[in-house]
Amino acid sequence: MSQIFHHSPEALRGLTDTLLSMAHDLGATDASAEVSEGSGLSVSVRMGELETLEHHRDKGASVTVYIGTRRGHATTSDFAPASLKAAVQRAYDIARFTGEDPFAGLPDAADVETSPRVVDVYRPWEIDAKAATALALRCEKAALATDRAIRNSEGASVSVSHGQFHSAHTRGFSGGYAYSRHGLGVSPIAQLGELMQRDYWASSHRDPAQLASPEAIGRYAAQRALSRLGARSLPTQTCPVLFEAPLAVGLVGGLVQAISGSALYRKASFLNDSLGTQVLPEHISIFEDPFEPLGLGTAPFDDEGVRVRARTVVEAGVVRGYFLSTYTARKLGMASTGNSGGAHNLRLVSRQTRPGDSLEAMLRKLDRGLFVTELMGQGVNGLTGDYSRGAFGYWVEGGEIQYPVEEITIAGNLKDMLRDIVAVGADTITRGTKTTGSVLVGSMTVGGQSSE
Repeated sequence: MSQIFHHSPEALRGLTDTLLSMAHDLGATDASAEVSEGSGLSVSVRMGELETLEHHRDKGASVTVYIGTRRGHATTSDFAPASLKAAVQRAYDIARFTGEDPFAGLPDAADVETSPRVVDVYRPWEIDAKAATALALRCEKAALATDRAIRNSEGASVSVSHGQFHSAHTRGFSGGYAYSRHGLGVSPIAQLGELMQRDYWASSHRDPAQLASPEAIGRYAAQRALSRLGARSLPTQTCPVLFEAPLAVGLVGGLVQAISGSALYRKASFLNDSLGTQVLPEHISIFEDPFEPLGLGTAPFDDEGVRVRARTVVEAGVVRGYFLSTYTARKLGMASTGNSGGAHNLRLVSRQTRPGDSLEAMLRKLDRGLFVTELMGQGVNGLTGDYSRGAFGYWVEGGEIQYPVEEITIAGNLKDMLRDIVAVGADTITRGTKTTGSVLVGSMTVGGQSSE
């Protein structure tokens, strides 16, 4: 691979200083700036042939200017002094004609991180296109070799991504770092007669050495596709539902959205005013750790340069903290939680979980009900909590999978579902910034064939 970055960290810092100086010279009350660059590689193959090969390299600078409580923002991809100056002028002109917003502005100086930690989030992967293509081909080949019923593929891919940035503002903040994220995945198709099913599996990590092997990913994806053959529907009924760990992450995401400032200050959340209230069973807590080594949500400060800290978001089922930026905190009359830009490495745990609570053990706890492995659609109402998603999964009797099921929906209310979590598995998985095991919900409506 060619040189990963073209600019030194010192050069990026110098550019942010230049942008802030230009804003000051125009008469801005306050200003913030960020300069970044990224590079990477993306390869996809299908049925043993290279399909796409993309190298990317980008850079950008953004500046936000405040005139009192009026705000203007502009960007440029050109680092030449004249282009930077033009971007600052655009931001200033926008601010001049923008309405006053008493909640707008940079963070209070007391909230700003002035001594950022060094975080471990950068592992370069200096792999060239030929080697990346070979990895993708190995992954797909392993899937196709798993069983004769794996006759086709939607392809395999390898992604390599590196980035670095520096940001600063006039309330005393200046910081930046390099980061990486890499991935490998495949989507095989199983066919038996006229029956056809596809599934997908992938591995993603900041450190390429921590990615699962292409053969392991390929075989597992193929096994998932094979297990879907012969799927049928179910009669409409009410039963327990076990969410596979990658889907259970979405339940955590629904909770995060509901206690995030943007929804709370607009009164658009089914968990309005939930601080100090029980939203999960007593055996469940959620922890946030911004400093987890190589975590995809790891950061020494948030997107506004605000200090971050490890904390307990939900303790024994009770909400102890929201997810707030400076703006949303001011709207709520509260303080920023350092979550401008999102959550930092959330982990849902249950004190009832034991090391032996594998997926097989969770199926035994389910006993009779639906094990869900795929969800379709975006059927969650953030205001009411009403939940309805298309689903694929497996019907379970006596703690064992009986057959795959499709063309069904699962429905309930997310507020009730969260309170009705019976168990959390030890089969933990991390997707993005969230980690959890499989989650068993005591009762949901499964919609399928008419019971008449």
